[in-house]
Amino acid sequence: MELDLGAVRAFVTVADERHFGEAATRLGLSQQAVSKRIARLEDDLATTLLHRSRSSGTSLTSDGDAFLPHARALLTVADQAVAALRARRRPLRIDVLGTWLASTELVREFYQSTGVEVEIVTSQGLRDARPALADRSVDAAFARVIGTLDESIAHHPAYLEPLHLLVGRRHPLARRRSVTVAELVGGTAWMPDNQPGSEWADYYEALEEELGIRIDTTGPHFGFDHLLEELGRSTDWFSFAAERMRVPWYPDVVQIPIVQPIPVYPWSLLLNRHHPHPALPRLVRHVAENFTPLDPARQWVPPADRASFG
Repeated sequence: MELDLGAVRAFVTVADERHFGEAATRLGLSQQAVSKRIARLEDDLATTLLHRSRSSGTSLTSDGDAFLPHARALLTVADQAVAALRARRRPLRIDVLGTWLASTELVREFYQSTGVEVEIVTSQGLRDARPALADRSVDAAFARVIGTLDESIAHHPAYLEPLHLLVGRRHPLARRRSVTVAELVGGTAWMPDNQPGSEWADYYEALEEELGIRIDTTGPHFGFDHLLEELGRSTDWFSFAAERMRVPWYPDVVQIPIVQPIPVYPWSLLLNRHHPHPALPRLVRHVAENFTPLDPARQWVPPADRASFG
């Protein structure tokens, strides 16, 4: 016997609502269509599943009561099958901290090299990515990992991004092709967007402690354009920008690589170990194939990141 899932769904809905009219509304059908589906199901099963009464509504017969849990199980399996196919066809949803950062460039390179459809989701970094990965509202995320992750979340080293110096043209270092860390020791980097508790604030706290470069987070933060404007006026303050960060052009600010050692920001790819999206293995493979491990003789990362990126 082949059961009509539409008729089974109509039966379960009537059993839940105890009324044909309310079941029809919930299903988006006419009451007559629901009645026909139930009648067809009863004919197929050669039994009566529902008692119909104008005064008391609808109730289950003993056969209807016995059939109901199996009917629910049938619909659950059918719905799961449809959801699995839809998941295979939808774009890969990837969480990034900002569309102007290296994380988005990594996604773009993956898309261009594989043709896998992607959907970019911007967030506040790891604090948003953790719950989004756990509840599967995103498929993957790029962020720096700090603290303890849920056991369902795996992470892979993705990219070590060099830091550059941002200084005004009147700053003593403005004409240099590169600047050493030693030349920045004792100076002050103004970074009002270093949100307390964020993974990037933690990174710069480690940089301050290990490399001796002061970090000033006083604000408020009025946006990147305002930061550039203030740096353009200053002869002593500076700030940092990642190498692949799309810094808005500002005539009075220059961007200079930092060396000896090169501070690098450690991006990781995070994903839910139990997530079924079929494109995830391709993303993991793409990231692994393009990752260059840490060179301790030339590059610096916080102590907490060295084991994962070495």
